[in-house]
Amino acid sequence: MLEVARQHGFEFDTVQMPLNPMDAHYRSFGRLVLPVLVKAGIGVLGMKSMANGVILKSNTVTAQECLRYALTLPTSVVITGCDRMEILEQALEAARTFRPMSEAEIEALLQKTAKAAAAGELEPFKTTSILDATASHPEWLGEESERVRRLMPA
Repeated sequence: MLEVARQHGFEFDTVQMPLNPMDAHYRSFGRLVLPVLVKAGIGVLGMKSMANGVILKSNTVTAQECLRYALTLPTSVVITGCDRMEILEQALEAARTFRPMSEAEIEALLQKTAKAAAAGELEPFKTTSILDATASHPEWLGEESERVRRLMPA
C-alpha cells in the first residue's frame, strides 16, 4: 500500500494499525509494516491493543500487558477504547505505571501468546469480515473498471 501510494505521489503522515501481543504471530503489522513506517518517519497510530476485548478472552494475557506491549512499540500514540469508567481507569493506570518492556519481557509475552494467536482467530478484523463495514456495503467500492471487467471470463 505504501509503495503504491508513493508511486501515485501520495505520502502518508501517519498510519493506523492494530498492534497487540497476538498480532506478532499472524499476518503481523508489527513485524511487517511497523519497521517500514519507522524507517520512513511515518507516525504510527496503534489500535486494537486488546482487539475489542477478544484477546482477553484467551486468558493468556491481561489488559495491562496488552497496553504495555503496544506502548513499548515505536508508536506515536496508542488508541484504546474507553466506553466505561472502569476501562478509562485501566488506561490511566497503564499510562501512570508505564515503563517500556525489556526484550526478555517481550519474548516471554510472545511465547505465552503464541499458541492462542497462531491462527489469527483472536483478531477477527484480520480473519473475518465481521468488523469490515465494506463487506456489508459492497456498493461503497463502486463498479469495477472496464480494464478489470475485460480480464474476467465471460
